[in-house]
Amino acid sequence: MNFTVNILGTASAMPKAERYPSAQIVDVRGRLFMFDCGEGAQMQLRKAGVSFLKIEHICLSHVHGDHIFGMFGLLSTMSMLGRTAPLAIYAPKSFAPTLEFFRKNFGEGILYEIRHVELEMTSPEVIYENRNVELLAFPLNHRVETFGFMIREKMPQFNVHKDAIGKYSLTLAEIGALKRGEDVVREDMVISNREAAYLPFTPRSYAYCSDTAPFSELPEWVRGVNLLYHEATFPAEMSEMAEKTFHSTTLQAAQCALDAGAGRLIVGHYSSRYPSVDFFLDELRSVFPNSDLVHDLDVIEISFE
Repeated sequence: MNFTVNILGTASAMPKAERYPSAQIVDVRGRLFMFDCGEGAQMQLRKAGVSFLKIEHICLSHVHGDHIFGMFGLLSTMSMLGRTAPLAIYAPKSFAPTLEFFRKNFGEGILYEIRHVELEMTSPEVIYENRNVELLAFPLNHRVETFGFMIREKMPQFNVHKDAIGKYSLTLAEIGALKRGEDVVREDMVISNREAAYLPFTPRSYAYCSDTAPFSELPEWVRGVNLLYHEATFPAEMSEMAEKTFHSTTLQAAQCALDAGAGRLIVGHYSSRYPSVDFFLDELRSVFPNSDLVHDLDVIEISFE
């Protein structure tokens, strides 16, 4: 049951030769979610071997160019590849005029439905779910209306120990109760769920927090997440610039991960003024040891604990 994050771009504002602007593909059990779609996303998708037609959902954090300039090309290519499946785009209301411009000027011949789901929440809300996962959105703290996203697996049904079935001669109804996490109550005894059943896996989760200044609610909203992506546009020495532009430093990203009790932190959205960001890592790990820098075309697997 795969749960992977494919990093397509790690640049902020301007692309560099080795860094494309923000874009990611999250693969949860074969279902593809795209987070942001910066310039050059199509090229990175090609390099990563990701099928354009398998992308079912695109989550756009905000309407700044380095996060959406890849959309027109991607939508057009999907059409040329013969896409007929609907595509959901979760984005702020401010994305509507951009999408309308695309439809009016470049939408001729598109045979698939493009559905814009407007984001307006003030705290985390589920915006999509299926049998296995749910996708949430929540506001961030940036210069324009901006949202973060979290994908998490749903709690699975309990499995019943085979020896317990024979030991207690469990009926189908009792097995069903144990699968739902309940105890089995008989007239002469109680069969505890803890003894007779077990969870087959602990649900995994991933949060995407790009373009945000720190704010007190965020660690609570992503509490306990297995893997946290948090922008770290600037090193600690650029804290005044980060505050002015509503971005985060390495230390602020790491503090968010620490306060949230995250399992692991990865950062990106690096300022183009730094040819190398290797020195960011020491700053991150001084606050949150399980931190890593990500680079274009990295693939991170979220494993079961």
